[in-house]
Amino acid sequence: MLKHFRRALALIVITLSALGGTQAVAEPLKVVASFTIIADLAKNVGGDRVALTTVVGPNGDAHVYEPSPADAVAMAKADIVLVNGLHFEGFLQRLVDASATHAAIVELTKGVTPIQFKPDFAEADHADTGDHDHGSVDPHAFQSIPNAEIYVKNIADAFCAADSEGCGDYRANAETYTQKLRMLDAEVRAAIASISPEKRVVITSHDAFGYFEREYGLTFLAPQGISTDAEPSAADVAKLVKQIRQDKAAAIFVENMTNPRMVEQIAAETGITVGGALYSDALSGPDGPAATYIDMMQNNVRQIKSAILGG
Repeated sequence: MLKHFRRALALIVITLSALGGTQAVAEPLKVVASFTIIADLAKNVGGDRVALTTVVGPNGDAHVYEPSPADAVAMAKADIVLVNGLHFEGFLQRLVDASATHAAIVELTKGVTPIQFKPDFAEADHADTGDHDHGSVDPHAFQSIPNAEIYVKNIADAFCAADSEGCGDYRANAETYTQKLRMLDAEVRAAIASISPEKRVVITSHDAFGYFEREYGLTFLAPQGISTDAEPSAADVAKLVKQIRQDKAAAIFVENMTNPRMVEQIAAETGITVGGALYSDALSGPDGPAATYIDMMQNNVRQIKSAILGG
């Protein structure tokens, strides 16, 4: 009887040890993403091995976001914080200081070749922008799909450094998602190629599409420059209206996270019909047309093509 009891006890200990080991391995990596686009990329790489918190939510504006106490708590508990870099998140240093986090802060634009934003309508950017001043560098590198591939690689590298046991999963997930991005890139290039070069001029609220312009051959005009929290002057607007008439812009769009008033004013002065909404710095909610990064790029191209070509 005692012999059977000891044998049963040993089996229980072994089982509990195995369960304890499984639980330790399954403990998710705590990841904070600064805004929704980065969160979606991280979700595709991390899968079930990461517990993800997003600071700036759907349709949010990271340029003017004010962190909450809950954001500081999430940062304090994080193993990794994923950010865009290039001064995109004006709130970042304040949030790092408030949280006293020991997490690795990973800038996903590492390896990206930065571009300068257009100086044509930049006067508004030099107003009182506080933490939101980008200088002359355009931080919206994710608007180029090849750049998004660099983000994905950087995310996989960061996850592997923090969780070596899961590295195989992260690399496999990153490769699978990168293949989807390459298919998306080909889709976008084909859509833009179907538009006559002389019609590839559009207007948006702020200058968030410079990398898209360079990558895919559209021209974007924007009255607000990069900053979303400064109004362009009357001279800026008049200058843009003149350029629109000269360049024969084909369409004008609002953005999901900016005030449409300025775009509507320019549309009224030029006679250009306002197209749909483009998603620049944030994804939509889960029920919207840009719930993921791939959805966002497909939505934007579909809206641009439809407004220019009709249908």
